[in-house]
Amino acid sequence: QVQLVESGGGSVQAGGSLRLSCAASGLTYCSYDMTWYRQAPGKEREFVSGIDIDGSTSYSDSVKGRFTISQDSAKNTTYLQMNTLKPEDTAMYYCKTGPGSRSRLSGVKCFFNNLWGQGTQVTVSS
Repeated sequence: QVQLVESGGGSVQAGGSLRLSCAASGLTYCSYDMTWYRQAPGKEREFVSGIDIDGSTSYSDSVKGRFTISQDSAKNTTYLQMNTLKPEDTAMYYCKTGPGSRSRLSGVKCFFNNLWGQGTQVTVSS
């Protein structure tokens, strides 16, 4: 089955930490950029962090310095370490493949860009 599964969400008090995981399965022959998004009730989904195929990372200004994205290629898992959490971090967090992809086999295209997980809820209380 081709899927992304997020885990690690939960409820935490302000100032606490959580580590989110995004485990990918069924993504063969291709490497993908991986991106974290979040969406709070009544708000649009927003970019949080991304990691490129070459390992380059990026962060939204609101989480820079507090969140760290990393990847374990052997486990096909992308992590988001979230420290010094704030109530405004409360949201459903999603991981997604892309935007970039790279085939590891000449002539074989990548078919699973823009694949989304179902999300994991993060709730930060004051």
